[in-house]
Amino acid sequence: MTDGAQSGGSRIESFEQRHPDANVELAYAGIKTFLKGDTRPVEDLEGVDVGVLGAPYDGAVSNRPGSRYGPESIRRASGWWAYLSGYKGGLTNMYTGAQVDYDDLEVADCGDVPVFPMDREATAESITAHVATVAEQAFPVLLGGDHYCTFPAFRGFAEGSDADAVGLVQIDAHTDTVSESAVFGEHFHGSSTNLIAESEHTAYEHVSQVGIRGYESPEFFEFADETGLNLYTMADIHDRGIQAVIKDAVAAAAVDTDAVYVTFDIDGVDPSVAPGTGTPVPGGLSATDALAVMQVLGAHDAVGAVDMMEVAPRYDPTEGTHRLAAYLLITLLERRFAEQ
Repeated sequence: MTDGAQSGGSRIESFEQRHPDANVELAYAGIKTFLKGDTRPVEDLEGVDVGVLGAPYDGAVSNRPGSRYGPESIRRASGWWAYLSGYKGGLTNMYTGAQVDYDDLEVADCGDVPVFPMDREATAESITAHVATVAEQAFPVLLGGDHYCTFPAFRGFAEGSDADAVGLVQIDAHTDTVSESAVFGEHFHGSSTNLIAESEHTAYEHVSQVGIRGYESPEFFEFADETGLNLYTMADIHDRGIQAVIKDAVAAAAVDTDAVYVTFDIDGVDPSVAPGTGTPVPGGLSATDALAVMQVLGAHDAVGAVDMMEVAPRYDPTEGTHRLAAYLLITLLERRFAEQ
């Protein structure tokens, strides 16, 4: 080390001694990692609670593109909560009354998986391999990306966690149960749940869908009855309340499975609250309902992975959609890892 380097080091140490709060990084400063977690290689997550990956891919959408920009926007929004916890020395969650300290939550951001915009198969292989590698070591969080990405991520979680059977809780406006489309084929964001249910890792009887609304195929309710799909529409939520519905949904997905994978399509939330998505449908969850969903899921021992999909920030100039998406993920992780 040169004299100049030694001098520079001592000056920084002197500055930090005189300004002990210099280690509190502002929400908009620094490298944009999820919850301001350290960057780590995906193969090196020793001592980590949560491993975060991005999947900036929207090559399988049937409507508006743009969710390729979701991972970056969610990461950027998540910095606010890390900043609050850092400068306040922990937090009181005024919604739940819980004491929270994100220093108790060891997050590593492993960056974005390699994607191939013109090669869906290679992209799916990439997502599976990276999620499986995280699942071998930590709790995986995937930032999408269109909802097709959930299929290879689910597969990766099942393989990496050595689970024989995995349940699925899907928060969504749409069922994504199309087996084949004359226009889009068998592999697009409207087929991800069908591909999951037909995989070796689960079946429709282990799938719970919450917030479904709008329109589906003719005789869809008969399809749900025949396959054993646990279907909870917005009408059910209006009749029973979100707490009762989500508790039943996760309990059903956990029966006879080794773990539960949670996928949250942001279009499950009403577009008046979250307009930044590719296929918005009126009449969805409120922000309060969505946060309650993540509170319940974060407290359930069976939940072993989560993703946030279909955030397309360029359709929301207020930035509210990706801010809510970040808050929803943080709410689940906070409940699981950081409540004191």
